[in-house]
Amino acid sequence: MLKGYNTFGISVYAKRFITVTSIYELQQLLKIEKNLFLLSGGSNMLFTKDIDKLVVHIDTKGISIDKEDDNFVYLTVNCGENWHDFVLWCVSQNYGGLENLSLIPGNVGTSPIQNIGAYGVEVKDSITKVEALKIETNKLVSFSNEACNFGYRNSIFKNEAKGKFILTSVSFKLTTKKHRLITSYGDIENELANHNIKAPTLKDISVAVIAIRKSKLPDPKEIGNSGSFFKNPIISKAQFLALQKENPEIPNYPLSSTTIKVPAGWLVEQIGFKGKRYGDAGVHEKQALVLVNYANATGTEIFQLAERIQEKVLEKFGISLEIEVNVIS
Repeated sequence: MLKGYNTFGISVYAKRFITVTSIYELQQLLKIEKNLFLLSGGSNMLFTKDIDKLVVHIDTKGISIDKEDDNFVYLTVNCGENWHDFVLWCVSQNYGGLENLSLIPGNVGTSPIQNIGAYGVEVKDSITKVEALKIETNKLVSFSNEACNFGYRNSIFKNEAKGKFILTSVSFKLTTKKHRLITSYGDIENELANHNIKAPTLKDISVAVIAIRKSKLPDPKEIGNSGSFFKNPIISKAQFLALQKENPEIPNYPLSSTTIKVPAGWLVEQIGFKGKRYGDAGVHEKQALVLVNYANATGTEIFQLAERIQEKVLEKFGISLEIEVNVIS
């Protein structure tokens, strides 16, 4: 039963299941079997069926400091480390760069695959390299930041390298002084002002982000969810200007002179799905970007709800919402 291994809390079964805690164990396993289903924190997937493969739970732990100079520290982190715990550890050590990514669910190994991001920061800005086992050869391969082909919630590991590698560690370059504090996104400035913080520390920003996320997003331990279900669509400026004529209040974030990012949550809210519930599948009452499993919804029921939302958004706005979550079907 994989219910406890995915944040949606979907009840599906694995044909076989094993937990590995080292690269050596992974390499020994690959000598015997290569048809594997990899499972880390289970925070970015929606199961719609049982898994007819050997499910390998990656539980490799460890953080090592590779080197440190006057302004930076270079770390390598094994992929089974919990992401939020790692961020809190960095903050406690006064290592800057990841504080805006506090409370994102999942493990370190998921972070480069998704190029996780929040509040003006993407993990690609701090990653120096990713190491992975190539399944076909059972050899370790190193991907530079450039080789990862990072994009918005995207990387080589979601595209041409998908299913060909098992990520083993991620290396980061973080600041030790002269931190670049980013407070202008979302409600961070308001949260800091509410506590009369005028010269915030890394910890202040982390605490603010945690408070904001807790106020807007459901805890997966209480209500099954995978955070943001849809990507924020990026549309042409011409399409945006046409939409703005009909919807003057549409929020927008210019990315270039020709492209605009529009909040997916706002689009879902405008079609009336915020807080809607269909059996145990629903859209969260505080954040329309989050689909939830209130108790015993199946993955198929949640996916069907997502498809209904995509259809209505396309019909009303002419925008195709892309699912961010990895749907296992």
